[in-house]
Amino acid sequence: MNSPSPSGFPSPLPERLAALRGALIVSVQADDGSPLREVAHIVALSRAALLGGAAALRLRSPGDIRAVRAVTDVPVIGLTKQAQPDSAVYITATPAEVTAVAQAGADVVAFDGTDLPRPHTVADLVAAAHAAGALAMADISTLDEARAAYAAGADIVGTTMSGYTPHSPQQPGPDFALMRALHAEGLPFIAEGRLNSPELAAQALATGAHAVVVGSAITRPDHVTRWFADALRGP
Repeated sequence: MNSPSPSGFPSPLPERLAALRGALIVSVQADDGSPLREVAHIVALSRAALLGGAAALRLRSPGDIRAVRAVTDVPVIGLTKQAQPDSAVYITATPAEVTAVAQAGADVVAFDGTDLPRPHTVADLVAAAHAAGALAMADISTLDEARAAYAAGADIVGTTMSGYTPHSPQQPGPDFALMRALHAEGLPFIAEGRLNSPELAAQALATGAHAVVVGSAITRPDHVTRWFADALRGP
């Protein structure tokens, strides 16, 4: 498990994460109401992603994780998405959700690591992941949140939440400025968020990302179709 070093920087990445250096991680998720939300479709999409060269998967529920784990032993980053009362935190917001994701077979549990008002602290979620034998990934939106997540014992951070908090840049493309800032401080990170072309994914690696997560551009045909339909409609 990761912990801050005396200098304030995280220790070397755990072996399960270190092995993903330079890797493509495919996020296989479908929104509620999507025809692809059924678990069988998630399994098929996951197998297709692995066939194409994905080294790991990011999955959104214990049911999905269990079903995919039955057909592959690649690393899985697991999470939940569930609305919380009196909080905008949506991704794996409680220790109980962290434990359920880990017990379903996730190697890494991803959770909202932002400084939005939250029902449980980042340290609580990290502790729950480690107690369940999983690694802890904090999805952050700013450099300060990354620093705080590592101070709380997170094993890795991801740029997932940039653009989804009111205090992070609202922009159509990836947050390369955040990636550069994380790299400059020596904070390992997984790049995620609006990396919707091979060129952008490669740029994220060149900017210092340890690995890259791509989701919609690979596994959400409804989203990709909307990009084309909107472009054809014009401004």
